[in-house]
Amino acid sequence: MANPTELMLEDLSQKYAGIPISNAFLRLYTDEAQFGRVFASIHERLNGHFEAINDRAETTGHYWAESSREMLALAKEVVDVLQSLGQAGIEVRLSEAYAAAIKSCQSWLVRSGGSTVPDDFEQIQIVKYEAILFRPDADIQLKKHKVRNQLRLIGEGSYAKVFSFVDPDYGIKFALKRANKDLGERDLYRFRQEFEILKRLKFPYVVEVYQYDEARREYKMEFCESTLRNYIKKRNGVLRFSSRKRIALQFLYGINYIHSEGLLHRDVSLQNVLVKTFNGGAVLVKLSDFGLAKDRNSEYTRTKTEMRGTIRDPLLVSFREYGVGNEIYSIGWVLSYIFTGREALMSGTDTPSHIVRKCTAHDVTDRYKSVLELIGDVEKLEATPTDAPA
Repeated sequence: MANPTELMLEDLSQKYAGIPISNAFLRLYTDEAQFGRVFASIHERLNGHFEAINDRAETTGHYWAESSREMLALAKEVVDVLQSLGQAGIEVRLSEAYAAAIKSCQSWLVRSGGSTVPDDFEQIQIVKYEAILFRPDADIQLKKHKVRNQLRLIGEGSYAKVFSFVDPDYGIKFALKRANKDLGERDLYRFRQEFEILKRLKFPYVVEVYQYDEARREYKMEFCESTLRNYIKKRNGVLRFSSRKRIALQFLYGINYIHSEGLLHRDVSLQNVLVKTFNGGAVLVKLSDFGLAKDRNSEYTRTKTEMRGTIRDPLLVSFREYGVGNEIYSIGWVLSYIFTGREALMSGTDTPSHIVRKCTAHDVTDRYKSVLELIGDVEKLEATPTDAPA
């Protein structure tokens, strides 16, 4: 059975197939294979009306009756096209300047007898050499090739969305993290700081970032195929303890490194630890999401006191007082999941359970004093113990 959405999109595309369109406008939408003619046609006709209205405003102050009706119909057509695409899950935007110009014209255009151009009419700025219709969250401008690559949404949080795309220069998949549009000034600052922190960290078990785009409020980063939660969940029945131990140590080596750099992550969780996979089953653990990181060299991170983060230490009273002991608590939860594949703290009598209990002790003074100390105990675990938790 045909998909109704696909039929609707096909009809929309076919509707404009026979409409004559100048190459001057078609060339602006060459990267839009399916709807390029739709956008070019709308753009060309809007420009025609806007140029005529600008001229009539300076001469007769009157816009013809038939042209007025056509412009009003075109305004409705723009709304209908955007709504139809939106219903199909395709977000397309009209430039703010053109949207405002259409709204202004609708306020004085009438369907019969012609339309009187207002005395306070302001000339419309005509856009001839760049697109006025575009997909804001479905493409990315690549500077070298000057082409737009499709993005695929792979993650979404309260601060940002994460997309993947393939770089045409190298055929390599990258990730792109884009701040949400409604992000406040403080959280946008944190988003920018997250990039700056990751940019100065160079370690195998920390995700690598490459380039920040100030205008689009986004940055490119290393692509990882999975979160730690999903990686273990899919393999929990067959994942050997030796593999779990290697994953645990990579995770701990990463945490120990950022601590040595004067940072506390403050949001260690199963979602914020990524896994990069390779042929043959090899994996690399990558720490990510440093939006709540506390840098001892930055006063800014010390002014935020509300409790945040996915795994919160019940003994932590104020986020300002967050320390290594509190980070150890979150680490214990992640280690428990690595060893068992269950999102509940281990309660057995084996050595891995003892390690987890020490991380999450009800008295902070009973916890590991450093990640380095914790690494020492995990490294001593037998690769194939008889009491292995998985």
